[in-house]
Amino acid sequence: MAEAGRRGLGRGLSALLGEAPPEQAQAGQAPAGKPVPSTDAAPTNAVAIELLRRNPDQPRRSFDEAELEELSASIREHGVLQAILVRPAPGAKGEYQIVAGERRWRAAQRANLAAVPVLIRELTDGEVAEISIVENVQRADLNPLEEAMGYKALLERFGRTQETVAKTVGKSRSHVANALRLLNLPDSVREHISAGRLSAGHARAIATSPDAEGLAKTIIEADLSVRQAEVLARDAQAPARAARAKDKPAPKPRPGAKDADIHALEQDLSEILGLKVEIADRGGKGEIRLSYASLDALDDICRRLSSAAEA
Repeated sequence: MAEAGRRGLGRGLSALLGEAPPEQAQAGQAPAGKPVPSTDAAPTNAVAIELLRRNPDQPRRSFDEAELEELSASIREHGVLQAILVRPAPGAKGEYQIVAGERRWRAAQRANLAAVPVLIRELTDGEVAEISIVENVQRADLNPLEEAMGYKALLERFGRTQETVAKTVGKSRSHVANALRLLNLPDSVREHISAGRLSAGHARAIATSPDAEGLAKTIIEADLSVRQAEVLARDAQAPARAARAKDKPAPKPRPGAKDADIHALEQDLSEILGLKVEIADRGGKGEIRLSYASLDALDDICRRLSSAAEA
């Protein structure tokens, strides 16, 4: 993992482990438990591969077969070039639980290595969960639901707040909040996300819709962009908004009041963005003003605009 990548994401693994250098070592040759040559200041040991156990709370659940085979071929030729972070396995003396590096461990098994380089640390359950999520998010290895489940574990099992989780993984609080919203979607929609048929952007667009399943099916079949999905979701909710508007007494016209279409557009944009929106129209020209109450909200605006541009 490149040092530049670590600096770019929250506290990063180096900060969580209390050290800066990346772990790199050649493995597969030295006897178990003996030091393996490394450029690290911290000692790296080679441990018999059968003594390593996966972490049952590892947020990543799926591993790409083609990528595993490619990594396995590289390991056969060069060995494992980055040590696997482990801790003594709870309740299993002499064994180790993988904290970061399960993919390397799986590939090393396929490459028939007898031992792999490990960096042993005494870590709490909370630290293990935190490091696992940071490592996977840094590598973009988690699908959106796995990422959300990781955040949920930090919140519920280890008493974190959305703010502290966001700082840990180097994301905005709104990013964490939006990720968690995906867990409220119906099972069928979550399955589409896990399978890669729907992106996180598509899912967020339909998250508040009463018919998320139907919209998801339409998005997939029509191969809609995120922007098109947002329009679809807005149009789907238009009848409900119209019904609510019908029940409200008609406002009395005021001198200088905005055009009804402009006012309706302001309300639509406010609902979509979750922000106060003001439109100043002057004969077909004008400006749109978005009001935000925090830097997190500004970050969310920037993310949405970037997503729309990419779509």
